[in-house]
Formats: sequence, C-alpha cells, structure tokens
Amino acid sequence: MRETLRIAASDWETWAAACLRAQGFTEDDALLLAHSLAQTSLWGIDSHGIARLPHYLARVARGSILPRPDVTVRRTAAGTAQLHGGRGHGIVLAHRACSLAAELAAEAGIGAVGVGDSSHCGAIGLYSRAIARRGLIGMAFTHSDAIAAPHGGKRAFLGTNPLSFAFPQAGGEPLCLDMATTSIAWNRVMNARRDGEPLPGGVALDGDGTDCADPAAVRALRPLGGPAYGYKGYGLALMIDLLCGPLNGNPCGPRIPPMYEDLERPRELGAFFIAIDPARFAGGAVLAAAVAAMAAELRGEPGGPRLPGDPEAQAQAERSRHGLPVPDALWKDMGAWSARLNVRLPERLAQR
Repeated sequence: MRETLRIAASDWETWAAACLRAQGFTEDDALLLAHSLAQTSLWGIDSHGIARLPHYLARVARGSILPRPDVTVRRTAAGTAQLHGGRGHGIVLAHRACSLAAELAAEAGIGAVGVGDSSHCGAIGLYSRAIARRGLIGMAFTHSDAIAAPHGGKRAFLGTNPLSFAFPQAGGEPLCLDMATTSIAWNRVMNARRDGEPLPGGVALDGDGTDCADPAAVRALRPLGGPAYGYKGYGLALMIDLLCGPLNGNPCGPRIPPMYEDLERPRELGAFFIAIDPARFAGGAVLAAAVAAMAAELRGEPGGPRLPGDPEAQAQAERSRHGLPVPDALWKDMGAWSARLNVRLPERLAQR
C-alpha cells in the first residue's frame, strides 16, 4: 500500500496503548504491547509492526484474545518451565516467557520455557534480543498456521515458523538473526499483489502445486532453499512446529486455526524460548567482546558483508528521524478504532 503519511513512533505508542487500555488491558501490558509493535516497525518489519494492531483489537473484541488472561506458570525443573497463556496476547506472554527463561538461566545456567494456549507473538527477534540484553544468549521459536508447502509437496501444511538467535555484543546492540523458514515472507506476496508485480521463480506455488510467479494465484510458499534445496527450510519448519506445538500441548501443521479467519476462534499457538548463561562456559567472560570483534572483522571483508540485524538498525535510524510510515488503509483502520474506542488519533508528521 502506498505510504501516505508518517507518525512519530512515540505518538503511535501513546495512541495504541490508549486503545488497548480501552479494551481492558492493564497499563503495563498495554504499554509493552504498543512499544513492541512500534519497535518492530522502527526495524522496518512492517508485516509484524503497527499494521497488526487493528487485527489484534478485532480479536480482543471477538473474544479470541483475552486482555487479562488467567496465566499459569509451572516450574518443571531447575532450568525448565511451562507457561499456559490462557488465550492471552502472544506478545505479552512471550515477553513474560523470555524473562522467565533468563531468570532460570541466571540460576541454573540455562533456561527453557515453553508457551501454550497463546496467540500471534509478533516479530520473534523481540525476545531473543531481550534475553541477549541481559548478557545471555537468547533463542526464540514460534509457529503459525499453514502457509508453506513441505519440500516436494503441493499444498500448504506448515507455517513460516521463524527462529531467532541473539548474542550480547560489547558496545552495541545484540547481534541478532531473525528469519522465517520459507523462501520469502508472505508479506512479499501481499506487496506484489498490491503493486501488480510478478514474484521471482521458485518461491511460491499455485493451487495446483506448480511454480507460480503470479502473486494473485499463490496458495503456498516454498520452504527456504527453493525447488532444489527446500528440504533445509522444510526440515527446520517441521522441527520448530514440533517444538512449539505438540511439546507445549498445542496443535500443529494444518490443525492450527488460521490468523485472519474465524476471529472468534482462539489461535492455540505455542512458542519456545531458551536462555544460556555464557559465564558457565570457557569463553563466557570475553564472549561479548569476541562478538563485537568478529562483527567488525566481517564488515571489513571484501564486498563489505552486512551482518544479521544491520538492515533493522539502518531502518531504525531512518524511521527515528522521519517517523513510521502509515499506509492509507491502516490510517483508515486507526480512525475507525479511534471512533469505536473514543481514543484521539495521533498527529500526522507529514502528508505524502
């Protein structure tokens, strides 16, 4: 969608938090959720940023996401725990789970927390970074409804099932990898439909399971690696689905309720978080410095390779100066929710 205006991230957060409070979220949870979405958009990850709030508000209004869920946490061993989300918001629950994983790691050296009965938890890199900012190594995984075909298959069976790893870095933000296990993000298909542009070959399938460049005809994504090497992304997606689904008592594969259909139906999604204390290992005392040194060495290599997280940092620098882009359709959604919840819209920074 064409960018029509921009809004300061802080102004958007204020508006979003007010909407969430009006729906019954606590002050802390409303601020956490609003900040997480604004931060994701600052990173340039528009598919998981501020554009998702109207959908979340609609699910809360329909009852499939509860603003004040009955969350239960059970510590199952020195370094493990299970969090039952009670149909709460996935972003709020994921922050709580990754914080618990970090606490367990501080005590036992490693912490692993599974999440059940949750909902969409946004950009998975939010949580690995949060763990790494505590000086720990963070790992985060989640799954989604069927959107990707298995390698050799013809129809959607698995989700985009992303993973994220983050390491603390001396003198800077954590070094973070945040990636899906599909060849491209579904958002790229949506953008291509909007812009009337073809997709590259080898990334998507039509309803007959054949290679498809027409975004309007796409019914499934290929796994990471494409036609020849898609067994890699497919294998990763399958393992992540098992880790987040059955291990936590959640459904998996095509049994996961879809995100944008049946808004009254809870998603029953899972997630999994691991935190590792570097101090328990031989290189722990100098790990953050070693990460920074390796990053600097990589950037000095011929060709100037970029590191995981560099595009997000560049986008944040630009959007911190000029504001978050708000497409026309999103602005209309924001206006409708403002009227419904009696919340004042944020000020526009610039008209495009």
